[in-house]
Amino acid sequence: MKLLHIDSSVLGPHSVSRQVSAAIVERLRQSTPGLDVSYRDLTLTPLAHLTGSHLAAGQGATPDASLREDIAAGQTVLEEFLAAEIIVLGAPMYNFTIPSQLKAWIDRILVAGKTFKYGAQGVEGLAGNKRVIVAISRGGFYGPGTPAAVGEHLETYLRWVFGFIGIKNPEFISADGIQVGPEHREKAVAGALKAASDLSAA
Repeated sequence: MKLLHIDSSVLGPHSVSRQVSAAIVERLRQSTPGLDVSYRDLTLTPLAHLTGSHLAAGQGATPDASLREDIAAGQTVLEEFLAAEIIVLGAPMYNFTIPSQLKAWIDRILVAGKTFKYGAQGVEGLAGNKRVIVAISRGGFYGPGTPAAVGEHLETYLRWVFGFIGIKNPEFISADGIQVGPEHREKAVAGALKAASDLSAA
């Protein structure tokens, strides 16, 4: 069984989402003998954001020489995603949504004919056989019923993205309020790590 571990925080060892995503992977590694884990750090090997030239190449145009390496990297990212049965994603909230590095990765895996297709009944997701577990960290409190809930475009966005490609029940482990103060941060991290340790086996 293949697991793809993705991190997108720019904070390195100070990142809560990285700490929690690593704990998720370790839990699954311990509970699943022979688990094949691959790792991609989107801040160390960032993908370029899409341009018109990228889209033209996707339609069959010959890409500029300067784009060929990045297009090949995007194809590798897509193949990694397609090959994995489990995706563990570290996703911090930056300015109410996902990091731009993560958006660039999503743009390479949402590909018509590969992870979704259009048909007579509308969009059909093609990646529904995958388990997705997302470690999210948020500086404040954005849960349902909170004053800031309307500004939550991290978990809500990722639920939609993965649902669009057929993954209807992504799992989320959240550390909230990590910028409110040291006590809140400690409590949030401890709760998220406990949730990671309680995950069901792969």
